[in-house]
Amino acid sequence: MGRRLAGVCVLLLMSLPACGQGGRQPGAELGAVGDVRDGFTVGLLLPGEGPDRPLFTRALSSLCPRCHVQYANAAGDRARQGRQIGRMLADGVRVLVLGAVDPEAAAPWVARAKLSGAKVVAYDRLANGPVDAYVATDPARVGREQALALLGAMKGAGPVLLLNGPATDPYAATVKRALHAVLDGRVRIGWERDLTRPDEAVREVAAAVAALGGAAKVAGVCCASDAVAEAVAAEMARAGMAGVPLIGHGGRPAALGRVRAGMQTATVRTDVAAEASAAARLAVEVAGGRTVYGTAVVSNGTTVSIPAVLVAPAVVTKATAREAPAPGSARGQGARPH
Repeated sequence: MGRRLAGVCVLLLMSLPACGQGGRQPGAELGAVGDVRDGFTVGLLLPGEGPDRPLFTRALSSLCPRCHVQYANAAGDRARQGRQIGRMLADGVRVLVLGAVDPEAAAPWVARAKLSGAKVVAYDRLANGPVDAYVATDPARVGREQALALLGAMKGAGPVLLLNGPATDPYAATVKRALHAVLDGRVRIGWERDLTRPDEAVREVAAAVAALGGAAKVAGVCCASDAVAEAVAAEMARAGMAGVPLIGHGGRPAALGRVRAGMQTATVRTDVAAEASAAARLAVEVAGGRTVYGTAVVSNGTTVSIPAVLVAPAVVTKATAREAPAPGSARGQGARPH
């Protein structure tokens, strides 16, 4: 019996490829799809135009000088983004950094990428499906900082308007939970809606003002993004709501201008440079088949235990807006339009 087991072990050992003798290279057993020494292509798929591309390209070049970036901008069109993913996979791109237009709708494309042997790093928005890693500004901290900024600016206990992001977006859902964790029991929430598009905000503000008995009844407004806050600020000016606290998220250049001018109370700023740097690191690590570590572990509803790098946000108020990076400066590249 012992001789038979020994014989089996010898056969198994003989079947393993010897290093440097035509077998699989070290790391291939871990699912490596790219090598830093030779370089590889990373597909950067973004939902819209912003400062991410040059920041990501610079960060990737510092980690992998021979790597290249294949870029695609979906311009907010999820069907277009699906086609872009398909083209990249057909071109042989095996590492995708995906800022999903619609995180839920991206699941079939993420699954297709995985079936083709590609790695997927979800960027800024946690796409559904079997993603390998995720990087974003910490949504729980965004919601908490927004809530605290709103409370600090309010003169009463409500009612307030909460204009959240899409209900199907896991990131927006986490921000919403964090908002409620701070606000519930401390202020009266007079009107709350989950918006699919920023332009829906104008209708919701008008409806809220009518339902609450006039603009004077509104004690504060918190918006999922600075794109929503932009629409809300215009409607608030029209409705005579000057001085009502208005909180946004993203740190768009226009939002910083509104904060400086006193038209928006605060914005919770996204550090795009830190996100892009983290995404580049994750892309290199997953390409090499290495175990990925982040600052947290998250789930997207279809996949559990996703390693995530969650970047801390920064609150910008009128008192600190002058210190915020100017658009176009090296540091100012960190303001992404949402």
